[in-house]
Amino acid sequence: MKKVVHKADNRGFANHGWLQANHSFSFANYFDKDKMQFGALRVLNDDIIAPKMGFGTHPHDNMEIITIPLSGSLKHRDNMKDAWQTIEAGEVQIMSAGSGLSHSEINGSNDDYLNLFQIWIIPNKRNVQPRYGQKHFEASQRKDKLQTVVSSIDNPVDGSLLIHQDAKISRLDLSKGKTFDYKLTSIHHGVYVMAIQGSISIGTEELEKRDAIGVSETDSFTITSNEDSELLLIEVPMS
Repeated sequence: MKKVVHKADNRGFANHGWLQANHSFSFANYFDKDKMQFGALRVLNDDIIAPKMGFGTHPHDNMEIITIPLSGSLKHRDNMKDAWQTIEAGEVQIMSAGSGLSHSEINGSNDDYLNLFQIWIIPNKRNVQPRYGQKHFEASQRKDKLQTVVSSIDNPVDGSLLIHQDAKISRLDLSKGKTFDYKLTSIHHGVYVMAIQGSISIGTEELEKRDAIGVSETDSFTITSNEDSELLLIEVPMS
């Protein structure tokens, strides 16, 4: 088994005043030649956005973009549907940029900060028709079991949102003292595991809040929870 560990305090960081951005991989003005991507996973940003602030209209193409609000409310508008849509904590949003689209994202609250993960996954099909989706996922359905929120449009997991890549994004809330055996879809895949909250161990590696580990060249691995923990797991092809 091959492992790469990314500690939370070694992430790229940018303070834009209205935006506090943590970058797991090279992004914008943050560059680290050893943190360009993990397989098809290109971006994992952990953003805190001030009330009423956000990103103005900007373009994307040929990228699968997944947004997971952790707290607060996100408002989204794109040129596929020129109306604001609200994505609350507990929901997941996907956007296949495909042949090209433009969108805006803002904090939907006048008072509260918004914390979200934005994930970019390199697609396995180019120039597809852009598409959008969002869905609420009950936290109770990931208590000590895997909850897959995003999967491949070619190999869908029931109840998940779909993207153009042989990938899976899952949540897992693991109680203290519990273990979970993760089985990869393919030996050619890897899994990027981030501890959203809590403390876990994978082999000899211990991860605290916002620490992450990329695991590859194995068909399975075991997660042990040292305290009640919330996990994000992103499985992607490694080539």
